[in-house]
Amino acid sequence: MKKPAQSDRRSFLKTSSTLAAGAAALGSISAPAPASAADGNSRIRIGFIGPGGRGFGAHVKKLVELRKDGRKIDLVAVAEVYEVQRDKVADYIEKETGTPVAKYVDYRDMIAKENLDAVAIGTPDHWHAKQTIDSLEAGLAVYCEKPMTKSVVEALEVVDVWKKTGGVMQVGVQSTSLPVWNQVRALLQEGKLGKVLGYQTEYFRNSAQGQWRYYALEPSMTPKTIDWKRWLGSEEGLAESVPFDREVYKQWRRFWPYGSGMYTDLFVHRTTSMLKATGLRFPARVVGAGGLYLEYDGRDVPDVATVAADFNEGVQGFVTATMCNQESRINQLIRGHFGTFTFGNGEQFDGFDFIPERPQVTRLRDVEPERIATERVADTTYAHFANWIDAIEAGDPNLCNNDPELGAAAMAVVNLGARSYREGVVFFFDAETGKISTTDPGWAKKWEERSEARGKPNHIPGWTAGDHGSTLEEPDYMKLAGPWVDGKDPAKS
Repeated sequence: MKKPAQSDRRSFLKTSSTLAAGAAALGSISAPAPASAADGNSRIRIGFIGPGGRGFGAHVKKLVELRKDGRKIDLVAVAEVYEVQRDKVADYIEKETGTPVAKYVDYRDMIAKENLDAVAIGTPDHWHAKQTIDSLEAGLAVYCEKPMTKSVVEALEVVDVWKKTGGVMQVGVQSTSLPVWNQVRALLQEGKLGKVLGYQTEYFRNSAQGQWRYYALEPSMTPKTIDWKRWLGSEEGLAESVPFDREVYKQWRRFWPYGSGMYTDLFVHRTTSMLKATGLRFPARVVGAGGLYLEYDGRDVPDVATVAADFNEGVQGFVTATMCNQESRINQLIRGHFGTFTFGNGEQFDGFDFIPERPQVTRLRDVEPERIATERVADTTYAHFANWIDAIEAGDPNLCNNDPELGAAAMAVVNLGARSYREGVVFFFDAETGKISTTDPGWAKKWEERSEARGKPNHIPGWTAGDHGSTLEEPDYMKLAGPWVDGKDPAKS
């Protein structure tokens, strides 16, 4: 099938985006099928923005694999500021697919000239929001590597544009394509654990040379082969202008202007999975801790870090790790009043364990520990890109396993945790207004007042279990409680 002219295609996409914006709702959006899905014989034209380590090793190679497996996609263009990497990626695609590949330095030129349907973004964090917004507003589907953005404000802007355009967007936390998290969420909503109290997760690592310094510096990395100003984004206001430095270019995750170390490179993985499993989204209160205790190699970001996030649903999230010790990891788990789900580590699951609480507490005599089977996914990155292609072909943004709302919620947790560590404050977030503050709006007081009023607990979204696992017994001796007013025993009044 002949591809439509660029002007016709943009007109169609603009019309689709306008219609979708009118139908957008808080929890989901709907949009007409994009031009690429209008005909069953159409092929999706994909361009790559900044295909460096992850962008090449995962984005390019998995999409090449999907194409070989019969998906109707063509990998047609590469925008990359590093000449050597640009040629390497283009040559690989041409060799593996036989498809000619156009090469660009500036992604905006690629979007304007290449009649694309979709882009995969693999640039450093500080570019994600702008490149995503530019692509969505151009009518393109977007795959953006995690974290979705550099800041919470940017994340909210991306969500807004996503809703207005009706575009298909996948955030690159591949573990969200594991079936286990939907399975867990259904069990939680049914009350399997009783009142959900919190999740605990981790991402421990260790290395001899210091985290992220295993990305090798090459003599070919010079100001002549790398468009340094464009990489920095100084003209766009994304980072300050600084002298060219191979270390900063290749190991940017170690430095605050471009990333946030383990918070956004690693914690975002596990946090996103836990939010998907529980149905939770934006936190209400976040605090971060940690420090640089070993890796004194010129980096900015800590080598020990922890984030605690409290949610209005009455749930606490906890993620912790060090980059200097790997063999004593804590388990990923979700705790409830009547039991716990424990998942072990990593993201290769064939099941998870249910550990019930004591029957003396639950009053349930027939509940036993249980191994719950789940579908194993051998290659989560492959599955995640396949899910994105499915959504593009269907023209349905809601099919993506890691949409921008989930991406933004995870960003709120990890980014505010990083800021809390750096700024020495507790952050409060209002999901309705998007306002971030450091003034305590009475977080502790509201829970104390609920206890004083003998109120009921809040629950995770989708809760259907009524009061199951959410009530306390009242011992008979509690009739003796209460203040003595004018010397009178409250138990006798």
